[in-house]
Amino acid sequence: MSVYQIGKLRIIDLSKSLDPATETRRCKLFRFNTGGRIPDYHTHMDLMSHLGTHVECPYHHNDDWPDVQSLPLSSFLGRAIYVRITHLQPNSHILPADMEKASGGRIRKDDIVIIDSPYCIEPFTEKTNTAEDKRLFICREVAEWFAEKEVKCVGFGDGVSIENSNEDVSAFHDVLMARNIVFLEVLKNLDKLERDIFFMSYSPLPIKGLDSSPVRAYAIEGIEEFSS
Repeated sequence: MSVYQIGKLRIIDLSKSLDPATETRRCKLFRFNTGGRIPDYHTHMDLMSHLGTHVECPYHHNDDWPDVQSLPLSSFLGRAIYVRITHLQPNSHILPADMEKASGGRIRKDDIVIIDSPYCIEPFTEKTNTAEDKRLFICREVAEWFAEKEVKCVGFGDGVSIENSNEDVSAFHDVLMARNIVFLEVLKNLDKLERDIFFMSYSPLPIKGLDSSPVRAYAIEGIEEFSS
């Protein structure tokens, strides 16, 4: 179940569900009973920071930039806009003019911007950078455009690649993370959204020294001040 109704609010779970038995990235659970007269189960979690749906923080790309705990909670929630880019050919770079066209000029300072396209494949798999991979590409130019807009986060649907080349990926990370703009990767259920502007949250674990963190990302549609 990925969609919930609470009164007038519609909540969409945008997170990848994880199963330690099948997950390709490090994800192990060790459950044990601490003993005593009543059941008291705990779990050791052996996880990588870039697991499933995860938020990447500046420390991911530079030892001197903020880690997860150093960023304010406001970095991980707020007004979100879903921008699905449909006018480009497969394997095209997304440029500033493309973002202006697809977003209709509605992106504001401190927005969470999720970019996507119709050319979807599962990211970080054996299909990456093969003939089957038609996803759109990011680049330095569009990173500089996001920086000028002063967004707080860039998220990625399955129709945008952040794996196409070291040149593009490194520049995109460095331009934005130098400004404490975080990334939100491996988002799911974007097709369940009924609005393209909504409230969103994806709070990480507040662990000192953590570069990134798995999150439970979700959208809430119907909050008036986050609906336009």
